[in-house]
Amino acid sequence: MSMRTKVLGLVDVMMRVPPVLVIDEILKIGMGLPTRFYPETNPPQSPVAEDVGFLADADTPGAAADAFVALKAFFGLGDAAQSPVIPTASPLEQSIDNASKSAMKDGMLSTGFNMLMTELSHDETLSDVLSITTVKFMICLFGFLSAACIFMLWTRHLVMVYMFLTSLGLTFLSYWSNVSALALMERSPCILEDLISLNTTRLLDSGGVIMSLAPHVMAQWFMGMLFAYIHLGPRYELLQKSMPIIFTSPILVAMLPLPPHVVEHLPVIAGTTPIILTLVTMVYSSMEASRTVYNGYQYAMNFVTNFGLSALIENEWQRLNVPNVLRVFWTIRIIQGGYALAVADSNEPFQLFPAIEKLLVDGCETLTAVLGMTGVISMICHYIGRGFQWFLMTYDNDEEKSLGTVSAVLFYILALQTGLTSLSPEKRFVRLCRNLCLLMTALLHFLHNIVSPILMSLSAARNPSRKRHVRALTVCAFLIVTPVSLLYYLWLQRSISTWLLAVTAFSVEVIVKVLVSLATYTLFLLDARRQFFWEKLDDYLYYVRAFGNSVEFCFGILLFINGAWILIFESGGAIRAIMMCIHAYFNIWCEARAGWSVFMKRRSAVHKISSLPEATPAQLQAFDDVCAICYQEMYSAKITRCRHFFHGVCLRKWLYVQDRCPLCHEIMMYTEKAEENVPEPEPAEAEQAEHLYPRDDANNAGATGRLPERAIAADATEASTAASTSNAATESAAVISEAAAAAAEARSASVSASSSNASFITASNQPPTPSATSATSAAAAVATAAASNTTHIFRVTQEQQ
Repeated sequence: MSMRTKVLGLVDVMMRVPPVLVIDEILKIGMGLPTRFYPETNPPQSPVAEDVGFLADADTPGAAADAFVALKAFFGLGDAAQSPVIPTASPLEQSIDNASKSAMKDGMLSTGFNMLMTELSHDETLSDVLSITTVKFMICLFGFLSAACIFMLWTRHLVMVYMFLTSLGLTFLSYWSNVSALALMERSPCILEDLISLNTTRLLDSGGVIMSLAPHVMAQWFMGMLFAYIHLGPRYELLQKSMPIIFTSPILVAMLPLPPHVVEHLPVIAGTTPIILTLVTMVYSSMEASRTVYNGYQYAMNFVTNFGLSALIENEWQRLNVPNVLRVFWTIRIIQGGYALAVADSNEPFQLFPAIEKLLVDGCETLTAVLGMTGVISMICHYIGRGFQWFLMTYDNDEEKSLGTVSAVLFYILALQTGLTSLSPEKRFVRLCRNLCLLMTALLHFLHNIVSPILMSLSAARNPSRKRHVRALTVCAFLIVTPVSLLYYLWLQRSISTWLLAVTAFSVEVIVKVLVSLATYTLFLLDARRQFFWEKLDDYLYYVRAFGNSVEFCFGILLFINGAWILIFESGGAIRAIMMCIHAYFNIWCEARAGWSVFMKRRSAVHKISSLPEATPAQLQAFDDVCAICYQEMYSAKITRCRHFFHGVCLRKWLYVQDRCPLCHEIMMYTEKAEENVPEPEPAEAEQAEHLYPRDDANNAGATGRLPERAIAADATEASTAASTSNAATESAAVISEAAAAAAEARSASVSASSSNASFITASNQPPTPSATSATSAAAAVATAAASNTTHIFRVTQEQQ
């Protein structure tokens, strides 16, 4: 990104900040509605009022004893006669007082707004109009909507709005400067006489009227030139050149000996020309503004129709650069508040921590201020994630990219739940600290989501880099020590409360998740250093993860009960009720359903695996191959109905997905219907298959020690050698016929072996006799070897031809 692009982006952000400031000031006065104002002293309040807010001060003494009183008040069953009667002032006095005090809280328009409201309070006619709540609300609503529309304009239209507002502001500033200059000239001798008589003493006097008027004249000339350059009205050449003279004319004409009532109206006469140009601009621009709003509406509707509402919101969010605008707005607000504290007249010395507390309280006074604080917190959390990502030496992690966004959403939802903007300053600071504490525990969860896949990849990939292992384990130690320290401090300093229970649940959940990740990491490391296949690894992993998920599920139920208690007895609200419903659905119902589904699948798979026969050592030796699922050597295996060998653990994982064989896609389980359709084996065919493919086991000690595949390969090699030294056509035909006969015998042996093995499984709990088992195992091994090598025999014979 070039420097020019960065500068233009910064200018665009700065141009969108003033509308946000205007919206913030309107929200400060409560949109013109009568607002509740917080007195200097804290009068005694009812238990319900003391417990307002998210997990609100339930740790104060007597909160538990007054639970039923709060419940009565929640359902409207309290005694109305016990509520104190608070004397109220007139609506006009209360509105003006609330608006003035709200604006004087170090707001951006504090001084000017206070003076304006003071003048309005002395104007009886205007006060009567402003005392109507509806009129005040409509004025504030119009200002709110206007500022929002200006904020959403395209940059080109935004520049035009600022040019119009600047020209209008120059007109009023010129009027104010001319009035001030005429006031100076009224109290001084005639300047024209001094100029005619060349009275240099008074003309060159540093404290004289000439030196006092010089800045006004230069300012008027400069404002006239600037107005001629930026105004959007008709641009006539003569009018453009005479604009500085028009702005300066009241001071120049006032030097003549004119009557006082004429001099008094000179600023109004000079301001007529720029006002007329401004009105012409408004008339000309009204149609274009309406057209711009309509085009924007059409653009939004077309965008929603083509791409959806979420795409429109995301596109506008990026175009308006909302996060940076809110951050700049909140920073300006805090700087203005800090400057007001620094220059305030106070006999007490400046204290840092009380000043920070006041700035934080003022920084979440309105919804726009909370949004600005949310943007700042989002940026801080984003860079925290980037720091941990750099420490872990990883650069491709989606969790880090969403860390800032999720943290911002969580903080804003907490602010809305707790009613942060409606609390008094003292309670607002306490609530803000509690929300930040909850956000910190959530941040630990996000950091665990970053380090957990790194641990798994390091253990599974057998990464020899000890540096990466040490860094990941260091982060895990940090994720354990931090919540433990936080819980120790909170339980030592605070009494038990609903908020403390929530923080404890979140912290313990982080610790359990980290321990589960470390246990999984350890199991994978042990498996990586074993020389043989570890069949119990899957069971151990299942037990460890099941423990962690069970703890998380229990804490989810605990948090739901804790939130229900807060909703009923402490601080109810629509937002809290909605968030509880979301929590109940996603974190309780969906998790319980998913966990039960996994448990039932595992249970069904274990039951199905137990129904399959276990391969004997002789069968494994005859098979002499790896598992087709994990490609690991088999020291134990399960035999499917289609006579394929697999690890029991691998087959159980496969059964989570489907019941068909991974190789031939036949049903793997033995069923009664399948057993009835299998014909009885013929002993002659089994003996012939045994003769063709002898097994190297205890029951066939006299046979050759070669495996069936190797024996057939040797026979094929011998046939190939013989074919090269004799008549090729005759020998090839003989080999083909022999291969066909071997294939037929193999199929017959396979059918007989399947029938024999199926009869053993379906028998009543009585195991088969050793001789029958040995014969069946031999027949199964021979049939499997013959069937798997028939294709190889045909391929060899074709190559020979």
